[in-house]
Amino acid sequence: MPDAHTPAPAPAPAPHAVVVNDEEQYSIWPVGRDLPAGWRADGFTGTEEECLAYIDETWTDMRPASLRRWMLDHEQAGVD
Repeated sequence: MPDAHTPAPAPAPAPHAVVVNDEEQYSIWPVGRDLPAGWRADGFTGTEEECLAYIDETWTDMRPASLRRWMLDHEQAGVD
């Protein structure tokens, strides 16, 4: 029988999934919850900390995808 003064063990951290939207912006979302419109699973799951570390390694260009495309189009066209 546990001692009344012994704290209960902390619950295991809830698993999270890395999600990405059409602008290639990353976030995390609790596993098992429906994803909000416009977001899809990236395929990586883990603790909140593991997911955030994965995002730090993966999301290296913070510019939205539409801005990167616009900049590339204008660079290739030689337009300022």
